[in-house]
Amino acid sequence: MAIRVSPRLLRNQNVNHISRIWNSSPTVTASASIIGAVSTDNDTEFVKLSSVPPPPTSSLLNLEYGEKLFSSVSTLQLIRSSINLHLAAFDPIVDLGIWIMKSRLVESKICRKLVLNVVKHTFYEHFCAGENLEEASRTLQRLWDDGLRGILDYGLEDAIDNQSCDRNLVEFLKTVESIKLLPPSSVSFACVKITAICPIKLLEKVSNSLRWELLDPSFHLPWKVDTLPILTPSSPLYHTLKRPDPLTPEEEKDLQLAHQRLNKLCEKCLENNVPLLIDAEYTLVEPAIDYLTYSAAIKFNMNNNVIVFGTIQAYLKDAKERIVQATEAAEKRGIPIGFKLVRGAYMSSESAIASSLGVAPPIHGSIKDTHACYDDCTAFMLEKVAKESAAVVLATHNLDSGRAAALKAKSVGIRKGNQKLQFAQLKGMAEGLTFGLRNAGFQVSKYLPFGPVEKVMPYLLRRAEENRGLLSASTLDRRLMRRELQSRFKTAIVGSETDKI
Repeated sequence: MAIRVSPRLLRNQNVNHISRIWNSSPTVTASASIIGAVSTDNDTEFVKLSSVPPPPTSSLLNLEYGEKLFSSVSTLQLIRSSINLHLAAFDPIVDLGIWIMKSRLVESKICRKLVLNVVKHTFYEHFCAGENLEEASRTLQRLWDDGLRGILDYGLEDAIDNQSCDRNLVEFLKTVESIKLLPPSSVSFACVKITAICPIKLLEKVSNSLRWELLDPSFHLPWKVDTLPILTPSSPLYHTLKRPDPLTPEEEKDLQLAHQRLNKLCEKCLENNVPLLIDAEYTLVEPAIDYLTYSAAIKFNMNNNVIVFGTIQAYLKDAKERIVQATEAAEKRGIPIGFKLVRGAYMSSESAIASSLGVAPPIHGSIKDTHACYDDCTAFMLEKVAKESAAVVLATHNLDSGRAAALKAKSVGIRKGNQKLQFAQLKGMAEGLTFGLRNAGFQVSKYLPFGPVEKVMPYLLRRAEENRGLLSASTLDRRLMRRELQSRFKTAIVGSETDKI
């Protein structure tokens, strides 16, 4: 399948253009020389963009040349992105912002308006796509012009009752329906949080029941529908310390309503030919989310068409076991399955809950182990993609994981235009990796949360709290942007001097 490349991108992809070598330390250069390739419709070989010999590792990604990475990005965009990344990497500013948004200061209308206005024109505009579908569509169009795609996510979560669930569903359905008005194939996925269409307390109770069922197979769940295996013996089961009460008739009815909401959303996605990514949450409610996800996948994933994607968080110790268990069970039933792989976004809360119960956290003890788990799950899923029994979205900001995935994809024979393999990064993050993967011919999307600033605020606060380490470690992106800006300013000055002669 051919990869759609925008005319603007083609104009900027001059292979014979003389490239400047990015002068960085050997350590950074070695880890950054990963992407840089062009693709033809039928070509499965990766072609170097530059005439400079490839590094000894024969890597596929090359981030050495800023003018190729950011050729489709305006100078103003680069300046704003660079400033926001520097601010987000400065802990005192992040701490101050979190404190203000959680303080009573925002209860004052004047203060709240001032704070929201500042947030909107800094971090909100950097990490989010807009306050409504119209604004999100303009952001999506800019990405499309840059040869990228978008994952649309209306930023709603944690509904408390059926009324709020129904209101949220309406917004999700509108989002999917709007896709037909956008450039064809510009939207790679729609996105939903089950916590937005099923009351959070019900998800907790269903999760408790599913955990106890694993501990005691005689525990009967009359409401349980056909699904795939959810938990493994190594999964965190400590949340359920005693036999839970059965769901009440009213709770069973509410669970059925949640199934119906998810099915309506899946039907709308199928109608508009756009897959649905279902986000993961913290382990307190994740079993119920996987239960709903897998039951929908059994209904809607068919004929090698994956409509429903679950999410696996690689920082959980049971991640590999769960993804293997579910994938192989689906494979035996002839059901194509899809997963989005992420490292995880609830490190602080998971550790706090485990500590309060006097047990070890369910997450890996080191970032090295998390990286290893992520890459292991990636390799497993890529082998399944090569066998045409699964699909995967590799949501990563990690350079080494991008390189490993690109090499693995090539080694197992996955063509670069294969829609069953997608890469994704959050809007405003890992821009170097995003554009490098794009240049290499892979399908790449940016995750685009959108909605009113106040409604998306929980998402922004979580990004700030859970990703502070990632943001502070965005050294490569900031360095690439800074060097590219220096180059552009130097070129502008030299050009001005030349004009005077």
